[in-house]
Amino acid sequence: MRTLILLALAGLGAQLVDGSLGMAYGVTSTTLLLAMGTNPAAASATVHLAEIGTTLMSGASHWRFGNVDWKVVGKIGVPGAIGSFLGATVLSTLSTEVAAPLMSLILLGLGVYVMSRFTFRGLPKDRVGLPLRRRFLTPLGLVAGFLDATGGGGWGPVGTPALLASGRMEPRKVIGSIDTSEFLVAVAASLGFLFSLGSQGIDFTWVAAFLVGGLVAAPIAAWLVRILPPRVLGSAVGGVILVTNVRTLLNSDWIAASGATAAAVYVFLYALWAAALAYSIRAHLKEGKADATEPAEERQPVST
Repeated sequence: MRTLILLALAGLGAQLVDGSLGMAYGVTSTTLLLAMGTNPAAASATVHLAEIGTTLMSGASHWRFGNVDWKVVGKIGVPGAIGSFLGATVLSTLSTEVAAPLMSLILLGLGVYVMSRFTFRGLPKDRVGLPLRRRFLTPLGLVAGFLDATGGGGWGPVGTPALLASGRMEPRKVIGSIDTSEFLVAVAASLGFLFSLGSQGIDFTWVAAFLVGGLVAAPIAAWLVRILPPRVLGSAVGGVILVTNVRTLLNSDWIAASGATAAAVYVFLYALWAAALAYSIRAHLKEGKADATEPAEERQPVST
């Protein structure tokens, strides 16, 4: 019973982060299951089965709060489902030990870009609203879905920074659309695992525990995205990308950092993240104060 309660709390925390920042449910949950001795395929299958329910609730909540661009959901979700099904069926024979550090290095670069852009420049307004083309979203969905199934998480860490870096969507719309389209990815990955593994190694009481925690957190996270300022939200997402991918690199064979080195790096990263958030909050408050003091006639559009 204690294990189930801990898993439910882990699912709640993971979904709260995922639903408000667009990533980390799969990474957090899979990491916990691997630490408990679950084999990688069964761990990923367990997480994706739970995600069928959590992503459905999350998508409905984001839709309710106006955080979803349905055109983007369709264009990225369908190829994402194809990629995740393929990834699930080949996980037992595919090694991602070499690919994971390389992908983390790419995502790290995106994380630096996202956090610096939103921290120092705020929401890039010159491109917001421009359409995202299928030739960009289709390969992005395929890669993100494949990595999500083979790595136990990756849909958010790949999709969210890529869409944010495009500058064509508000952060809340990016997060809401990624979370909503993840339902298709979770269903396809679960089918792939069930076809290739059956139910071997999957503890359905653990699936239920993750699901309960995630269902509680999903509407809260969607509400948080609605009220958080885009500038602050962008800085927060950038920090998650940085910390997540630096952790992967430090633990990889490329670096294999010692405990003391890793601790020092984490202290620096968290301090940098806190400073970026503080700067974003101050800048947001300053912008709000400037808007409030601006003469009404200057804020109103000129009619023609």
